[in-house]
Formats: sequence, structure tokens, C-alpha cells
Amino acid sequence: MTNPFLLQDNQAYLAWKTEKLALYPVDIKDLLVPINNPYQLTIQEKKHILSSCRKINMAFYQVSSNVSIEKNALLAFCQQFGLTQIDRTLCCEEDDGITALQVENQGQAHDYIPYTNKAINWHTDGYYNADNQQVRSVLLHCERQALEGGDNMLLDHEIVYIKLRDQNPNYIAALMENDVMTIPANVQEGVELRPAQTGPVFFINPNGTLQMRYTARKRNIIWKQSTLVQEAISYLNQLCTVNSPHVLHHRLMPGQGVICNNVLHNRSGFTDSDNPAHHRLLYRIRCYDRID
Repeated sequence: MTNPFLLQDNQAYLAWKTEKLALYPVDIKDLLVPINNPYQLTIQEKKHILSSCRKINMAFYQVSSNVSIEKNALLAFCQQFGLTQIDRTLCCEEDDGITALQVENQGQAHDYIPYTNKAINWHTDGYYNADNQQVRSVLLHCERQALEGGDNMLLDHEIVYIKLRDQNPNYIAALMENDVMTIPANVQEGVELRPAQTGPVFFINPNGTLQMRYTARKRNIIWKQSTLVQEAISYLNQLCTVNSPHVLHHRLMPGQGVICNNVLHNRSGFTDSDNPAHHRLLYRIRCYDRID
């Protein structure tokens, strides 16, 4: 069986790459799928979302302004794409597994950047998870915008794979090694909340699709001591910082969301309103399943 993500299968790779790059550049406005009822998508709504995810591993949606969104609606929305295995994060206090991303001034969440108004560097979600708990899909839904900022930039990890492979196929070989990236254990007040995790940057799912685990953070990450790895990571970071037509930039508005196969993304810093009732609030669902 051929697979474009195997280095030895160059013919399959070249055919897949040609088809993939033909889809770019894309405009967020063309990707925004209007949704009437997230509990029960129409055939066309689901078709448009799946089509976008097949092409660029992400899709944006806008729920009708006259529809009130409940958290259960977000779970039902995900389930219609086969996303049922929810990753319950350390700071998620609800049994449903939905994380409320907002500024927290106290408690355990306050120690983590997603729960502040600071910028978040490029990453995929759950890059510190164990092998049997890899996050393969993510939903972000905007309940309230910040007064200013809080924009997201998103980059399809398959595009990053193409750029790295075309620059030097050995970069891909290095980043697929199982000992290339280590996230040290999470220890708080002498208690280990999560053990150290070591694994690859790129890996192939059992169904043959490509997945990525990565963070651009400088602290609390250990890269394999290899000249080739250092070169690959340096080039990868360049791909995320240059003005690329493949990077999508969007500030989610209330009722809007993005569902994706855990693509690379970041967040700009933001300023909240003086009114706590109007503070930025996004809901996040992370799953071990993939949108296929």
C-alpha cells in the first residue's frame, strides 16, 4: 500500500503534494460554514465541513445568531464527526471534558498560559500527552471575544511536512524518530502531575494519515542533541514566522468556531473588557479521534 508520508514512497508523495498545494491560497471567508442547528447538522453543512477538513485539516463555522449555544451542543457537534474520545485535561473541572479558556486569577489553571491573557506560541494541543492519548482533533468555540486581541493563526501540519521534506528529506526522518522531543515531567509542589513524555514530532496514524506533536516553547522542552534535529527545528520555526499564504489568520467572533485535525496554531495576547461578564471565553474540546 502506498503512503505519501513514507520517505521511500516518493511517487505517492509527489502526486499527493501537487493535489494538496493546488488548494492554496485559501480565504477564511470561503471556509466559514453557516450552521443552523449544531445538534443536527444538515447533509450540506456536514459535507462542507468534512470537505474543508479533507483539504486543509480544518474548517470554520458560524452558528446562526438566533441560536443559543449550550455546551452539550458542542459535544453533539463533535460526535457527528466521530469525535467521542475526549481528552480530559488537568485544568478541566467539568465531567463533560469541555475546557473553558478564560483568564483565571487563582487556582491551578492560573499557572498555565492558556488561562492568562498572554500570547501563546505555535503548538499542537496535547504535545505532552502519552502515546496512547494523542490529541488528533480539536474544537475551539468562541462564546465571548476579548475587547482587543486574542487572534489565532493556524497552519496545516501537512504543509509544514511538505516544506520540511522538500528542503531536506532527512529533516523528516529526524523528526519521526521516537526520541526527538521530550517534555519534562510536570511537578507541582513536589507532586508529579504528569510524567516526562518522549516521542516524535511527526507520526503516521494507524489509518495512514499524518499527525504532528510540537511546541515552539523554549523552556521545559528537551530536543535530541543532533545537528540535523537542530537544523530541522530551526527551519520549522522559520516556516511559522514568515509571511506565508498557507498561514490562516482569524479572530473568532461569538458563535464562531474551528474544528480541526490538531493543526499548528497560536494566539495573540489580548485585553479584556472592564466588565467581567464580557471577558473573553472560548470553549475547547480535545479528542483522541480524528476527523476523517
